[in-house]
Amino acid sequence: MAVESDIEKSASPMPASKRAFNNESCSPSTSDLEAEQPIIENEFEPPDGGWRAWSQVLAACLLNMLAWGYPTAFGVYQLYYRDTLKLPESQVSWIGSCQTFLDFALCIISGRLADAGYIRSTISAGALLVVFGTFMTSLCTKYWQIFLAQGVVTGVGLGLLFMPPLSVVNSYFRTKKSMAIAIAATGTGFGSVIFPTTIQYLIPQVGFPWAVRCAAFVALTISILALLLIRPVLKPRTSGPMVEWEAFRELPYLLYTLGAFLFFWVLYFGSFYINAFARNVIHFSTTDSVQLLLITNGMSVVARPYVGFMADRYLGPINTYGLHMFIFGSMLFAWLGVHSRTGLYVFAVFFGFATGAAQGVFGGSLASLTKDPRKMGTRFGMVCTLCAFSSLAGPPTAGAIIDRSHGEFTYALIWAALVIILASLITAGARIAVSGFRLRVKL
Repeated sequence: MAVESDIEKSASPMPASKRAFNNESCSPSTSDLEAEQPIIENEFEPPDGGWRAWSQVLAACLLNMLAWGYPTAFGVYQLYYRDTLKLPESQVSWIGSCQTFLDFALCIISGRLADAGYIRSTISAGALLVVFGTFMTSLCTKYWQIFLAQGVVTGVGLGLLFMPPLSVVNSYFRTKKSMAIAIAATGTGFGSVIFPTTIQYLIPQVGFPWAVRCAAFVALTISILALLLIRPVLKPRTSGPMVEWEAFRELPYLLYTLGAFLFFWVLYFGSFYINAFARNVIHFSTTDSVQLLLITNGMSVVARPYVGFMADRYLGPINTYGLHMFIFGSMLFAWLGVHSRTGLYVFAVFFGFATGAAQGVFGGSLASLTKDPRKMGTRFGMVCTLCAFSSLAGPPTAGAIIDRSHGEFTYALIWAALVIILASLITAGARIAVSGFRLRVKL
């Protein structure tokens, strides 16, 4: 129901901040730093629904298609670069890992810029770099050129894109926050289907350079639509440090950060290597191996709204996050039992669902630990920046294990599964630090 309908039915006085919201006096001006009306946390009541709130979810979904859908699709590039450049798996993985590293590492900067009110300008700068880096990738013929264009330039752009929309969505919801953030995160799944499909199926038709340019045009269109929709609502927090060191004195936040660090060390194992496993172990064709990647990414779209609903309605975001992280680790152990084409197709469905479910409440669980929504960008950016180092090392670590095992995936899978299980246990520790040893607590 729209906010205006709620106002008409209410007999109680309305806070000034909420009147400002409904009269649209809080619409951003041409300058990102110009606040509409001062909104104090304990006075502001998020609309928790209505067109404006859900349009921010749509904008965040579009930007997530770029921020995380694009790097998740690196598996397609991995195959192409390995076959054309004749390089080892681990060396090619450094391109995608650098991209993911910068995607995370710059969150501490983009998060603080978002809290300070630079929402549109930060998104615009990030989108420009993503589109430019992708166009430059289409012109590259050597490893160092690809690394610079796709790994560095595009990675910087992705890092600037991610945090601002998350901060905006977080400020519009209270009781439906986990669901809203999870739905916004479905953009990752959509992007990880759209971009590899664009690349893979256009290469035979127009060649690799023009296939990549088409992906750049898709990125440009997505960015423009998102910028037209995004509408910040909270007053910018112009003062305060870029790094809130006091947050690490909070045991739940510290344990959450450590669990996330381990989680992202392994998270991209599947998206980088499931198609390589299909080709080298099960002997799929290149086209069929990419289809597995699309199945995996597509199932993550279905999983994210499900975990958002479970978090808001039944379990709570941290409980849901830890549980599905454990399931994700169990699926990596199950990968050891895949030895046939049929088995790999079935596994890809469940593995994609488990991956998406674990990722779906990553943001919502941290939001539940952040009481001041104006600090969401800073606190989340700190976590993401630390996770940048684990995501940078993860795929090359797995690739090195595979290379040393002469193409066998057994030891790499065992390593990945054990790390994820440990991450889930540490996340459970963060939950215990908040509520104590009580089983039936929605948190």
